[in-house]
Amino acid sequence: MDPLKLLNLLPQWWQELQKSETLFNQIIISLIIIFFSLYVVKLIRGPKLNLPPSPRRLPVIGNLHQLGKVLHQSLRGMSEKYGPLMLLHFGNVPTLIVNCAEISKEIMTNSVFQNRPQIKVADALYYGCTSIAFCPYGEYWRETKKICVLQLLSLKRVQDFQYVREVEVAEMIKKVRGSCCSEDGALIDLSEMFVNFTSNVISTCALGRKYTREDGSESFGELARRALELIGAFNFHDIVPYLWWIDVLTGFNARVRKTVKEFDTLLDQVIEDHQQKIGDQSDRKDLVDILLSLEKDDQLEINLTRENLKAILLDMFIGGIDNSASIMEWAMAELTENPTVMRKAQEEVRRVVGIKSKIDEGDIAQMEYLKCVIKETLRLHGPVLITRESTIATKLEGYDIPAKTRVLINAWAIQRDPRMWERSEEFVPERFVNNPVDFKGHHNQFLPFGMGRRACPGIIFAMAEIEYVLANLLYWFDWKLPGQTEQNLNMSDIFGLVNHKKVNLRLVPVMHSCSS
Repeated sequence: MDPLKLLNLLPQWWQELQKSETLFNQIIISLIIIFFSLYVVKLIRGPKLNLPPSPRRLPVIGNLHQLGKVLHQSLRGMSEKYGPLMLLHFGNVPTLIVNCAEISKEIMTNSVFQNRPQIKVADALYYGCTSIAFCPYGEYWRETKKICVLQLLSLKRVQDFQYVREVEVAEMIKKVRGSCCSEDGALIDLSEMFVNFTSNVISTCALGRKYTREDGSESFGELARRALELIGAFNFHDIVPYLWWIDVLTGFNARVRKTVKEFDTLLDQVIEDHQQKIGDQSDRKDLVDILLSLEKDDQLEINLTRENLKAILLDMFIGGIDNSASIMEWAMAELTENPTVMRKAQEEVRRVVGIKSKIDEGDIAQMEYLKCVIKETLRLHGPVLITRESTIATKLEGYDIPAKTRVLINAWAIQRDPRMWERSEEFVPERFVNNPVDFKGHHNQFLPFGMGRRACPGIIFAMAEIEYVLANLLYWFDWKLPGQTEQNLNMSDIFGLVNHKKVNLRLVPVMHSCSS
C-alpha cells in the first residue's frame, strides 16, 4: 500500500481507539500508531536506494547465520547465487562483498574506498588506529606511508638488512642439519620454525636485537600471531554495538587487554634501551633508531608522538611475522605434495649455487623457477580478504553504496577464478614462466599484497625473506613425509587475516650430500 494512503488512515484509527474500553489497550494502540507513523514518514522521506543484490536477513544478526566456518569459501559460494557484487549485513554492519577482479580494482583505486574499518581490536592495539595499516586516509597516513616506503622498507634498507637474514638462516640450517644426525631422521616442525625465523628477523631489523620473554612463555612471534587472530576474530562490539557487554562475559575484552599490555611493555622496553644508547655512531641503524630520529625532525608535515612510533613499530612486527611465515609454510607444503615441482626447483637452486658454501643474493636473482613457485603459492594461499570502507555515499556498478559501508574483497576467490586462471585450483608454477603478471598491484587478478594507495609497503622485505629461506632449504636438504611415502598432507586451511594451514607442517629433512 502507498505510504501516503496509510498515513491518511491514521485519523480513522484514532477514532476507533477512542471507543476502546481499557486504558491498557489505548496505551498499546497509541504506541503502535506512533511507531508506525515514524516508519511511514521514513518511507516517505527516505531515498529509495538501488542497493546490490542481497539475501534476506534476520533482525540483530543480519546474514551471519548464512556464513560457514571458512568465510572466504562461504562468500564465494554465495556469489554464485547473488553475483560477484553483493550486500550482506554482519549484524548491524552493511558489508559489500566483492568476488570480481574488475570491480576490486575499481574499489582499490577509488579515493572513496581508501579507509579501513576502525575496529575495536585495532583501535586498542595500535594506539587509536594510528598505524599505517589502520589509520584513516589523509595527511597523517600519507606522511607515515612515505616514512615507511622511503626510510623503513626501501630497497636499500632491505639490502642493508641482508646480514640479519644470513645470520638467522645459518642458524636455522644448523638446527635442521643437527636433526639429520639421528638414524631415522627427526621430524622438523616447519610451521613453528618459520614463525621463529621471521620473529627473529623482524625483531633484529626493527628493534635492534632479539627480545626474549622473561617468563619463558610464548615467543613474540606467537604473540604477534595471537594479535592477528584477535584482529580477525568475531566480537559483538564491532557487529552489534549494543551487545558489547557479551565480549566482557566471553573473556574477549580480557584477552585484548592482555595482548595490548604485553606489546606495550615490550615497546616501552625497546625505546628505553635505544634512548640509553643515543650517541652510538654505529652504521647499522634499526627501525627504532630511524623513527626516534624522525620524532625530532622539524621538516616532517606531522608531529610523531611516542604512541605513533609504537603503533608504526607494532605494524611492522605483527604484519611482518605471520604473513611471511605462512607463505613459506604453504610453499613447502605444496612442494611436498608435488614432488615433480620440488625436484625441478631443487635442480635449479643447486645448479645456480654450484658447490659454494653459502647462497648469495645474486644467486637468488637467477632462480626464475623458484620465483614462479612463490608466485603460485601467493596465488593459492596469500591473504584471503582485503578490507575497505566507503567514506561517502557513492555509485558502484550502477548500485548505490551508502557512506560507512564496509567492503570485503575476496582475494582468495579472485585468485582462483577459472575465468582468470586455467586449472585455477591446481598448483602450477609453470603458469608464471614468461608471464608478465606480478604481485606488485599492477594486475587485478593477482592481489596478495593489495593494490592502489593502500597496497602493502613491505613487499620487498617479505620477498627477500621468503626467497632466501626457501632457496637454502631446497639447496641443503631433501624433504620427505614421515612414515609411508604415499601419505598425503592435510592441506586444509583456517580462516583468518592470514591463511594458515590447519595442521602444522612436519617433514623429515635429509642432507642432500647423503641422499645423492
